[in-house]
Amino acid sequence: MAHNVVAVIGVGGMGQAIARRQGVGARLLVADFDQELLDAVTEQLHGEGYDVTPARVDVSSRESVAALAERAASLGEVHRVVHTAGLSPVQAPVAAVLAVDLLGVALVLEEFGRVVAHGGAGVVIASMAGHFHPGPEDEDARKLATAPADELLSLPVAAEGNFADPGSAYAFAKQANLLRVRAASAVWGARGARINSISPGVISTPMGRSELDGESGAAMRAMVKASNAGRVGTPADIAAAADFLLSPAAGFVSGTDLLVDGGVVAAVRSGHLG
Repeated sequence: MAHNVVAVIGVGGMGQAIARRQGVGARLLVADFDQELLDAVTEQLHGEGYDVTPARVDVSSRESVAALAERAASLGEVHRVVHTAGLSPVQAPVAAVLAVDLLGVALVLEEFGRVVAHGGAGVVIASMAGHFHPGPEDEDARKLATAPADELLSLPVAAEGNFADPGSAYAFAKQANLLRVRAASAVWGARGARINSISPGVISTPMGRSELDGESGAAMRAMVKASNAGRVGTPADIAAAADFLLSPAAGFVSGTDLLVDGGVVAAVRSGHLG
């Protein structure tokens, strides 16, 4: 009997919460670039009773992501894939943000799209920032959605010089993630699998808290205050949303984005922020 494999790429706050929720009764493959963090999370999950296998990955490298997908497939049938790995604007310069948040997502979609099992499902963690970025021209949007991953960073629309700061590159990359997921839906569908994205709002993770402490922190707190929820989100909020999208209950949902931001985008778009 083949084992049910769950692959979680990125073991920060959201990745850990999702791994705990999805890994029960499955073979759990956890991957991250940070070896020290990966080792600590693996030890903790193992101590909690999970069947967990660690693997270091550089999502900006085709070779590394392909090896990770092959590792997942070697453990059994890959039924659930969750990609949470990313860099925030306060963590890295423009080039690194584009390499990880744009190219990295595209590589995971392509490589895991080759190994995901029939009936499987995937989730990419995007960001509400993508919903605030002005959309590209139609031809640029088509290229961002469908160009082979290895060509993405060579597209004129993705040129490093287009971005004044890491924040603008981040929002651009996260909007492009939504386009990539939409296009990947047909490819994954050919294998009988589904793929969707989640756009979190301000989430209380180490990355989220560093953003709140950064230059955009005041604006982020104002948006949270004006939102329906009136609070920052938790990793458990995102894990619950991922649980739905990965479950049979979402069997008719693919190629779309679920905005899990406590109503921040709604507050801004409707003018309630002031």
